[in-house]
Amino acid sequence: MARIKIVYLGGGSSRGAGTMASLLEQGANFNGSEVVLVDLEPDRLAVVQKIAAKIARNKGLDITITTSTDRRAALRDCDAVLSSFRPGGFEARYLDESIPLKHGVLGQETQGPGGFFMALRSIHVLKQTLADMEEICPNARLFNYTNPVNIVAQAVSRNSPIPVVSLCEGPITFYHWFGQAAGLDIAKMDVTMIGLNHACWSIHHEYEGQDIIPILAEALARRQAEPNPDPYTLRMLKLAVTMNSIPASYFQYYYYNDEVLNELRERSTTRAQDIMSGLPDYWTHYREQAESDAPQLDPRRSRGGVHELELALDVMDAYYNDRGEVWPVNTPNRGAMPDFPDDFVVEVPGYVDRHGITPLVQNHMPPQTLGLLKALGEYQSLAADAAWAGTRTDAIRALASNPLVLSLSKAETIYDEMAGALQEYLPARLLK
Repeated sequence: MARIKIVYLGGGSSRGAGTMASLLEQGANFNGSEVVLVDLEPDRLAVVQKIAAKIARNKGLDITITTSTDRRAALRDCDAVLSSFRPGGFEARYLDESIPLKHGVLGQETQGPGGFFMALRSIHVLKQTLADMEEICPNARLFNYTNPVNIVAQAVSRNSPIPVVSLCEGPITFYHWFGQAAGLDIAKMDVTMIGLNHACWSIHHEYEGQDIIPILAEALARRQAEPNPDPYTLRMLKLAVTMNSIPASYFQYYYYNDEVLNELRERSTTRAQDIMSGLPDYWTHYREQAESDAPQLDPRRSRGGVHELELALDVMDAYYNDRGEVWPVNTPNRGAMPDFPDDFVVEVPGYVDRHGITPLVQNHMPPQTLGLLKALGEYQSLAADAAWAGTRTDAIRALASNPLVLSLSKAETIYDEMAGALQEYLPARLLK
């Protein structure tokens, strides 16, 4: 088994305990390894470390778990960097969500102006991190979960020699939701989803060897006949049936923009505020478990659930232990998707072994899905370039191209307000 050093950026976050539980669940694959939890919050780092060390001990694992607030020191002799952090915290996410909404535009963590400013902040930090990696651990790899993962991977792959893969369970969980909504046995579903992160569609979708779309059409008819049907369920089933392809849930923001925008305006809180209200209980639970001899994370009191970032750990295992497995990855296209340029980061199945990650060649996307996807791909490219080395003008140009904006006047107004509110997390070149 691989004996490696993993540096986990964001190890003191509210997802840190769940991520370490995930790693230790398959700890035998990393026995003899070292994990360094890196964050800006030493108190929270100590809590996560305490939980993880006790879980490792109780499982009989030889995995050393330490903490550091010094990223450069932590990177010494590192093999893998796991990135999952939120620059500016949930307070910044609140601004991502609320400011666009004032201007009649959806605010969301990875979509629209909110996702754009999350990208600007994340890439600003990762650009410094990659410079450190190139100097201190040039042979290490970046396994990225920091949002928006597609734009982050696009910027890194174009500008740094450090190998990067961004990861998201979406291509698995999206079709699972449709199976559950239709009352199906998920184990009997055979679905492949490709495209861009949070913007993938199924190109193969069967249930017990039969086309699943007619089954979803029957489920839609049943749901429509219910006394008080759930609007989200009806929308997503209808979108799948109409487009003849299972969609990522995030497509609701595009194909049902007016409906979702009205719903968000009617809410008294944003998603960030809802999460912030739950954070004190998460940390109370973590601190309680840190003092226990046998920590047990309660999924109802753990941010994201008991096991987090499992896909990143699966891909690490496949690479460092030469498994030769296929996992959904966000990686430069390199001819895998004929509808996109080779250097665009796409979300496809990738073959992972000791040689790296090879995106597997796919068929063309369904034509009815392609127009929006291509627009999102061009926006992704512009946003990555603006975040890495662009100016205010480059950033506004990118934001104006986002399909949820498509307005120069709105892009300028929203950009200047958000840049002013978030300026402490942005490079000076984006503020001029």
